[in-house]
Amino acid sequence: MAQPHHFIRMKRHNLLYGRVPKAANSSIKAALCRLLSEMPPKGTKTTSDKFWQHETNQETELITLRRARKYRRSHFSFSFVRNPFDRLIAAYNNKVIEIETPPLPMQNMGVTHGMSFEAFLDVLIETPFKHYDVHVLPQSQLLCIGNQIVPKFVGRVEQINEHWAELRDILARRGINVMESLPQKNVRRSDRGGLQSYFNNEALINKTMQIYGDDVRLFYNDVSVDHLIQNAPLPAINPLHSTGLKLSNWLRSHGFGR
Repeated sequence: MAQPHHFIRMKRHNLLYGRVPKAANSSIKAALCRLLSEMPPKGTKTTSDKFWQHETNQETELITLRRARKYRRSHFSFSFVRNPFDRLIAAYNNKVIEIETPPLPMQNMGVTHGMSFEAFLDVLIETPFKHYDVHVLPQSQLLCIGNQIVPKFVGRVEQINEHWAELRDILARRGINVMESLPQKNVRRSDRGGLQSYFNNEALINKTMQIYGDDVRLFYNDVSVDHLIQNAPLPAINPLHSTGLKLSNWLRSHGFGR
C-alpha cells in the first residue's frame, strides 16, 4: 500500500507541507530544514521519512491526509504540483529505467526494470490506487479527500520561482521566514523537451488521462492536453488558494465549471 503519511507537520510553526514526489519535493524539504531549531548534521539524509518522523527533536511529524484536514483551521498548509504527464515520465525514467531494482511497492504492482512505457502504463491501469507506489500516485489522491482539497496553497513546479516567492510572502506574514530561492535537489532530467515520444498515440494518452485526468482538470485546466505533452512553457497563472475545504467552492473561484 502507498505510504499514507504524506504531510509534514512543523509543530512550532503550525505549518503543513503536502509532499508530492517528483514535484520539487526534495528541494522543498531542504528549505524546510532551515526552519528547524538545529540544522541536521552534515550528511544527514533529510529527504527520508525517518528523518522527519524521528530525527528532528520532535519538532516535526509525518501525518495522514485526514489528520492534515483536522489541522487545517490552526495550521497553514501548502503543496506544489507538476504537469502530470511530465511527472509520470520522470517517475518512469527514474524508477523503471535508471535504477536496476524498482522500489518494492512498484515491484508489488508488477513493475519490472526496463519494461516498456506502454507495459508500465498497463500495470498502472490494472492496479487500484490504494496499492500504488507514491511516486506514481495521482496528485489529487495525495491532496484531496472526496470533494475536499486539504492544502490552502497549491503552487505549480513550472512556475516555482514566482509561486515560491508568493508563498514566501504569505509565510513571512505569519512570522515564518523561508529561504528566498529553493535549492536544486535531485534534478535529473536535463532535457526539458516534449514528451511526444512517450505519448505517441491516442490509446496511451487516453490511458494516462484515465489515471491522471483529475490532476489535469484540477491543476492544469488552463492549458490543453497537447500543450502538457509538448511540455511547453505554461502561461502565467496565480497559485491556487483555498480558504474553505469545499472543493466545489475552490473550483468555482478558479474558473472551473464555467
